Amino acid sequence: MKVNVKNHTMMYPAPAVVASAYDEDGNADACTLAFATMCSHHPPAVMIAINSTLKRKTLKSILQREEFCLAFPSAEQVAEVDYLGIETGYRQDKISKINYTPIKAQKVNAPIIDEFKLSVECKVMHIAEVGSHTQITGEIVNVQADESIVDDKGKIIFEKLNPLAYDDITHSYFEMGDKIADAFKEGLKFRK
Repeated sequence: MKVNVKNHTMMYPAPAVVASAYDEDGNADACTLAFATMCSHHPPAVMIAINSTLKRKTLKSILQREEFCLAFPSAEQVAEVDYLGIETGYRQDKISKINYTPIKAQKVNAPIIDEFKLSVECKVMHIAEVGSHTQITGEIVNVQADESIVDDKGKIIFEKLNPLAYDDITHSYFEMGDKIADAFKEGLKFRK
């Protein structure tokens, strides 16, 4: 039996990601987001949404520069990721506070946070206001990954990244589980 539950924003699993950009003075800033997803294969693109009803310095910086980086943190970085989401860049240099290192991205004018094992560099393609959030679509123009999470064919090893998931209902972080099947193969049994 199904029951109705409170109407709420939800996506399972939702990644906990970190968006970063340079502010108007060229200082690196970053914020944690749970509203992020893939949205195009050709060109490769991601969509993020940042609350625009609150003062978000990273949102202002992305809108001004029209470039940003998106990092996929590992579970062992949960404290740093949480801090980047609860502190404001207007009050504190958040990246320095957690002793992380911003470095210039290769293909966009935005900072990559060196300690995150996987980052994508994005150029803004589209901006839309959706309720309480500003939705930003970014074309991925470069991907940088720590060699420790890349296999010999140049593909990301999901288990070695060990990405964080976020539950917006309970305000909790989770680790992802083990691989259970190969995509595009498991469902073939129903074609018989």
